Amino acid sequence: MQLKVELAALKKTRWYEFALRFLFGGAVTAATGLIASHFGPVVGGLFLAVPAIFPASATLIEKHETEKKRRVGITDKRRGRKAVALDARGAAMGCIGLGAFGCVVWQLIPALNAWLVLALALGVWLSLSIVIWRLSKFFRKRGAP
Repeated sequence: MQLKVELAALKKTRWYEFALRFLFGGAVTAATGLIASHFGPVVGGLFLAVPAIFPASATLIEKHETEKKRRVGITDKRRGRKAVALDARGAAMGCIGLGAFGCVVWQLIPALNAWLVLALALGVWLSLSIVIWRLSKFFRKRGAP
């Protein structure tokens, strides 16, 4: 799989799809705030790791892929579901890196300058996410799931 940026995809996205993402992300963020105010910042912080935008994005990815196939006469929805599964796999890899980011901040913030800790945590997140992505590519080539 090649990573690439397609700015033309922004033109294909309708205004209400952006609004849906914004509203869903805002709702998840508000729910996290309510949880934090009721149960405290430790429990609330756990819910901050919820990818607020992923569920809305997943439905839009499925819709776009299904529409693309329908335009060429294919009514099967498996392509859209596979695209969402691939996106979910990438999100899971990034979440592992995000967990490492949180652990680095949690352990180092009492002892070091905040900017240094955030820079180190960012490096850990980025490095770990890339390593996990490359390992998944390696194992897929070898036939592992």
